[in-house]
Amino acid sequence: MTDYQNDAYWMAKALRLAEKGLNTTSPNPRVGCVIVRDGRLVGEGYHERAGTPHAEVHALAKAGDAARGATAYVTLEPCSHHGRTPPCAEALIEAGVGRVVAAIEDPNPQVGGRGLALLEEAGIATRAGVLAEDAETLNRGFLKRMRTGHPWLTLKMASSLDGATALASGESQWITGPEARQDVQLGRARSCAILTGVGTVLTDDPSLNVRLPDVTRQPDRIVLDTRLRTSAEARLFKSNGRVRILHGPQADADSAARLGQVGADLTQLPLESTTGQLDLRALMDWLGEQGYNEIWVEAGAILAGSLLKTGLIDELLLYQAPKLLGANVRPLLDWSIPSLAQAVQLVPVDTRQIGADLRWRLRPVTVSDTA
Repeated sequence: MTDYQNDAYWMAKALRLAEKGLNTTSPNPRVGCVIVRDGRLVGEGYHERAGTPHAEVHALAKAGDAARGATAYVTLEPCSHHGRTPPCAEALIEAGVGRVVAAIEDPNPQVGGRGLALLEEAGIATRAGVLAEDAETLNRGFLKRMRTGHPWLTLKMASSLDGATALASGESQWITGPEARQDVQLGRARSCAILTGVGTVLTDDPSLNVRLPDVTRQPDRIVLDTRLRTSAEARLFKSNGRVRILHGPQADADSAARLGQVGADLTQLPLESTTGQLDLRALMDWLGEQGYNEIWVEAGAILAGSLLKTGLIDELLLYQAPKLLGANVRPLLDWSIPSLAQAVQLVPVDTRQIGADLRWRLRPVTVSDTA
C-alpha cells in the first residue's frame, strides 16, 4: 500500500465519522478525526454541535498517551484561533503527535492555512489534499460561505412527468410517493434553514419542519413576505423552531405586531427597483451574515423561477412522479422565455429511483462548464 493509499484509508474513516454530525453542527463544519499509531487506530472523534469540543479534542482524549508520535487524520485543517473552544492545532501540538494529515485547508479567514503552519513550526509534519473532493462535498455550504459570504442553496421541486406541480385548483397532495417525501425530510434535516415565499404559506399552510425520529435540531423557517401577509395562525408557528420573516419597507405595522406576538423574528430587506419584490442578492448577503451554511428552498413557481434566473441556486433536486396531469395544471416554474437560447441549462449530477419516483440532482451550468 502506497503512502497515499494508506492516508486515504484512514481519511475515509475520518470522513465517515464527520458524517455523524451532518444534521447537528451548524453553523460549524462537519469534522471527523482519527489518530493512528503503528498502523493501529488509537483514538477517534467527531464534532457533534457548535459550542462543544471539536473532533480532534475527542480523538485525543480517547488516544491518551498513545497520541504521542502518532498521525492524526482530520477532514478539515485544524483551527488555530480561539473561538468558543481552544485551538485544535495547539491541542495536537501539546499531545505530541508526529504528523497531521488534513483532507482540505480551511478557507475560514481566521484559519486559512495558519493551522497547518502552526503545526509545522512545532516540528510536526503535515499533508493536505487527501480525499479533498469528498471533504468538499461534506461541507459544501460552510466552504461556500467562507469563500463567498453566501450559503449553498438547494432548490427542491416535485412534479408530474409533464412538469405539473398541482392541478389548476391547487390540489397537489400527493404527487410524489411516501419514499420521496421521506427523502425530502433528510434534505431538510441537514440544512440550516428552509426558505419559502409567502405564496406557499398562504396556499399550502405548511409546517416546513423535520419530521424524523430523534431530531435534535430543527432548521429555521424563513419566509419572504414583502408586505407581511403571513397569518399569525399559520402552522409555521405551531411547531418547534424559529420562524424568520423577511419583509419590505412598506410592510403593515399591525401585521408586524401580530406576528411578533407569536414569536416571528422580523427583518427588513430592500426591494428590487424593477420588480418591487425583495432584493434576492440582499437576501443572499443576509443569509451569509446569519451564519447559514446550507439553505433548503421549498417555494412556489415564482420564487423558484426568480432564484434560478438570477443564478442563485447551487443545486436543484427534482422529484418526478410517473404521472401525467394534462393541461389544466400549475407549472413547475412561472416564467416565459423568448427563445431556447434563454433557457436555464442544467447538468445532471445524479439520478436515482426513490420508491416509484425519480429524483434528479442537477447543477446549473456555469461559464466554466461551457468553456
